[in-house]
Amino acid sequence: MMRTVFLILSLLLLPMPTLAGSAEGVWAQAQARQLWLHDQWLKLGHYKAGAWPGSWRSHADDARFFLAADGAVNPRAELQATLEALLAPADAGDDHAQCRFVARLAWLRTQLPLDAIAQPDCAAYREFRSGVRADRAVLVFPSYYLNSPSSMFGHTLLRLDAGEQGEGGEYLSFAVNFGALVDPSDNGLFYAFRGLTGGYPGQFEVDHYYKKIRDYNRDENRDIWEYRLNLTAEETERLIQHLWELKGINFAYYFFDENCSYRVLELLEVARPGVSLTEHFPLTAIPIDTIRAVQSAGMVTGRQFRPAQGTVLKAQLDALPADLHDDVQALSQDPQRLLAPPLAQQDAAMQAAAVATAYRYLRFTQTGTQRDPDAARRSLTLLRELRARASALPSDWGTPDAGIAPDLAHGSRRLSVGVGREDGVRHASLGFRMALHSLHENRDGFPFGAQINLGNLELRLEESAGLELDRLDLVDIVSLSPRDRFFTPLSWAVQTGVERQWVAGDVHRAAQVNGGVGATVALARGLRTYALATARVEHNHGFRDPLQPALGVRGGVLAAWGRLTLHGEAGVEQFANGRNRVRWQLRQNLTLARHHALQLSVDGHDQRLGERTALGLQYHLYY
Repeated sequence: MMRTVFLILSLLLLPMPTLAGSAEGVWAQAQARQLWLHDQWLKLGHYKAGAWPGSWRSHADDARFFLAADGAVNPRAELQATLEALLAPADAGDDHAQCRFVARLAWLRTQLPLDAIAQPDCAAYREFRSGVRADRAVLVFPSYYLNSPSSMFGHTLLRLDAGEQGEGGEYLSFAVNFGALVDPSDNGLFYAFRGLTGGYPGQFEVDHYYKKIRDYNRDENRDIWEYRLNLTAEETERLIQHLWELKGINFAYYFFDENCSYRVLELLEVARPGVSLTEHFPLTAIPIDTIRAVQSAGMVTGRQFRPAQGTVLKAQLDALPADLHDDVQALSQDPQRLLAPPLAQQDAAMQAAAVATAYRYLRFTQTGTQRDPDAARRSLTLLRELRARASALPSDWGTPDAGIAPDLAHGSRRLSVGVGREDGVRHASLGFRMALHSLHENRDGFPFGAQINLGNLELRLEESAGLELDRLDLVDIVSLSPRDRFFTPLSWAVQTGVERQWVAGDVHRAAQVNGGVGATVALARGLRTYALATARVEHNHGFRDPLQPALGVRGGVLAAWGRLTLHGEAGVEQFANGRNRVRWQLRQNLTLARHHALQLSVDGHDQRLGERTALGLQYHLYY
């Protein structure tokens, strides 16, 4: 009797696992739990809430990333289609959903009874995973690069490490980079327009890290900061699985929001379920702000500085007596100069330092050029001399000072309040800047002489006129890199927006775009002077013909002493309608604390000092 009952119960229970293992069975369980609304499923699909309540939209702009016809806007349909595909016969090999969507399968296994499903042979994924050996990750920040609109705010990528690093072992690591697929034939204007409007597709790339060091440290001369993450081996595995799913998948690339840094945050959100990083960046994703967001989430355990080739050369030059600089430059052209005075009269350590600097300088000048056999011969000779004298060179000689890390700089956004007086009229001022840094502000964490401002709005409140627009800078970039016998960069500036201008005694709001190019000289440490030839196009209703081009010059001095920074500038412009405009300004910034500053400003326009001079005092709060 008992045996019969046992058999009946066994027959009743037998279909249950079969049903649970079928597409219908697991879908029924998924529906019961509304798994398509699970945070991890939404992140695996890169879904964001749509404009209408309950609507969704994936950032992935590629039909290959979805199994349902409307999967890009319907996470429920995508989940159902994914479950059906995962349980399909296992004879499809690398084309099977289990091979294509490895991270989805791994997560769904934790939620549904999928352990017993037939498994295809995923040879392509096995090959990828065996090549990318990693159990830890590093967040990498190549510093600000003003020569590229997409990187002028810096850049972030990931490095995947395996085992213990050190003594250059990271050169063998893999880098995970998200970048735009740019048409090389696009000119600068078209490049900027498409980058701002999402006109370029962006894709993830997994490649060797030493290539990134070459690209950033050597070719673009950018310092690199590396932030170690505390991802576990399991979390790193999840990140790599999702990278495989994103292989060749297109996302629209936007310079200021859905960019390289934003996509890296999405990867980290998938790697560590429950962490929210992208929600802090609804409008812009400034790379250094994304670093701070990852730090705030408790995912960073330390940082390391990797100086650029030019940074190392400057440090070596600073460590040499200035009266040897000419001889070092000559030595790079003729290694035999080492046998002649004054280098031949130096001690062994100084000779070794001179050879090391000449070798570094020669390599620096050959970056980006075609191979020169004569330069290669001189480089090899200097390298042999350096190896022969290496024991005489102190181990820490010419090591660059890392300075203040960029994540310790003032906040990217700025609120301002202040008071001022112009033409005898007092006013209050209010300001907001979306990002990032002005010449006269606290230089800690920023390159001295670099200004990168985006979305700077200034309003003034006068008793008689009420609240009015003072100026709006859409983009305002200045690069004042000093020239000397070793470094010969051009200084340049570009700015566009709306500002107050005076014509025949009346104030007009003029839309304008202007730019300039010239040179900067470092007079001393923390003291630079510059001059730029400028061009401008202005739309001003104060002119009989509102649209007027102009040519001019501008020049100034930038100085920094501890907490004080001073920037003075004067300029003159000649418009096509014959009008001249002269202006001058002085900005003095006192850093109160990392995120707090006081600014005193004096501005003059056209008239002699005292008649049309504006004085202002503002408090800046950075966040």
